[in-house]
Amino acid sequence: MVQLHVLFEHAAGYALFAVKEVEEIGMLLPMVEECVTKIAKFTSMVSLAAFFPFKSAQGALENINAISEGVVHADLRLFLETNMPESKKKAMLGVSDSKIGAALQEELSFSIQTGGVVVEILRGVRLHFHSLVKGLTAQAASKAQLGLGHSYSRSKVKFNVNRADNMIIQSIALLDQLDKDINTFSMRVREWYGYHFPELIKIVADNSTYCRLTQLIGNRKELSEESLESLEEVVMDSAKAQAILDASRSSMGMDISPIDLINIERFSNRVVSLADYRRGLQEYLRSRMSQVAPNLAALIGEVVGARLISHAGSLTNLAKYPASTVQILGAEKALFRALKTRGNTPKYGLIFHSTFIGRAAAKNKGRISRYLANKCTIASRIDCFSEVPTSVFGDKLRNQVEERLSFYETGDLPRKNVDVMKEAMKEAGDVTTEIKRKLEKKEKKRKKRESKLHEEVNGGANGTAEIKAENGEPETPVKKKKIKAEVVETPDDVEAPAAEEVETPAKKKKKRKSEAMETEELPETPVTEKKKKKKKIKAE
Repeated sequence: MVQLHVLFEHAAGYALFAVKEVEEIGMLLPMVEECVTKIAKFTSMVSLAAFFPFKSAQGALENINAISEGVVHADLRLFLETNMPESKKKAMLGVSDSKIGAALQEELSFSIQTGGVVVEILRGVRLHFHSLVKGLTAQAASKAQLGLGHSYSRSKVKFNVNRADNMIIQSIALLDQLDKDINTFSMRVREWYGYHFPELIKIVADNSTYCRLTQLIGNRKELSEESLESLEEVVMDSAKAQAILDASRSSMGMDISPIDLINIERFSNRVVSLADYRRGLQEYLRSRMSQVAPNLAALIGEVVGARLISHAGSLTNLAKYPASTVQILGAEKALFRALKTRGNTPKYGLIFHSTFIGRAAAKNKGRISRYLANKCTIASRIDCFSEVPTSVFGDKLRNQVEERLSFYETGDLPRKNVDVMKEAMKEAGDVTTEIKRKLEKKEKKRKKRESKLHEEVNGGANGTAEIKAENGEPETPVKKKKIKAEVVETPDDVEAPAAEEVETPAKKKKKRKSEAMETEELPETPVTEKKKKKKKIKAE
């Protein structure tokens, strides 16, 4: 009869359970489902054969990572080889995951069962695990599960500062949202201030400039020749500044109260601050793109490259896409509509916002978008899998697209891709060696700084020790020990006297010598002065 064993992976360790009466249980599945909840009936069917506790949290994490990837860990192999029956034909192993089951069958040649009764038995084991294993409480089991869950999640969520493409995704989303908000708020300022000064809308088209002018002008009746210079600073055009001044004198707008002007100025101030923040955010996005995807940014621009990464979900996902997918990325609605209605599929998606497609002729837009998508795919793969980020390949790929554009217009043959890539590889090698050399220099400087700081700290500690020694606090016991050692050593140098009469003067001489040594070596402290005074008093 085939004996069924069930493997259960817990945060505390591996457990192997022996199942009694396999055929009978297999036939009575509904009975098994009922007995799972009751511990007394469940223990009559299932008993613990062996338990292997994990030695540390790191060991538990390594084992759970191996199980999730479908790999047999050395601990699991040893556990099964030790505790499973020797006759593999009569033994059957039940596991929860078919992936790890296939790996066990391949490596250890066990007959594996994954569905049916095994699922129900494992459900009961999971429910009563702390009762089945001796010395394991429910609280300890839950703590082990919580700790392993946190460490497993932490190991899966890999965050690298140098390749933080999620920061790019968030910043480009915020940038798009800011553009919408600034446009909406600027239209509100135009409409609100237009009641008072309607002619200004036609003279100034830029939203942020209009909001700055509303802050500067305020009441149009107060404008004079003195404010012409400040108007020129904002508008950056003397003719426009003069036109604004002339329009303010002959304006058709209504009069406005001071409190309304205050509210308009406050709102326009908010819009201006938002526009300034948007500019700062764009600089931040440019710097992040130069670190994360420099080749893609050099080829297609920072904003379009960031939109491609955001739409794909990550730089790794974008690198996995074929060029045909990158070409229509962002035009999914048009693609499915065209497939549904059997119309023409879109030629481009987000890459339409690049300058290359706008510069191409109408008949060449599809061709250049296909070529550009191909180069974008290459650039994203280089950025994703290169160790040292450089923009060499991006510049070369951009030159190739420029040459292809000129080929469509003039017919000049572009260079071959093999030659361009050879040049790029050579230049990239030189640049990477230079970057590595600079990084090594920085590391050396940092280590020198740290060693200097360490030495300064140690020097400061030594200096305080010396100051304390000068005050006579910790050094006095050490000197006393030295004096004692000298006193002990002196009898070796002096010859042993023949009679007792000679011993007494020798001892007196030694005492006098030791007192002289003490007075010479020890610095004069207030304690010694007191002793001298006492001696004088006694002598008198």
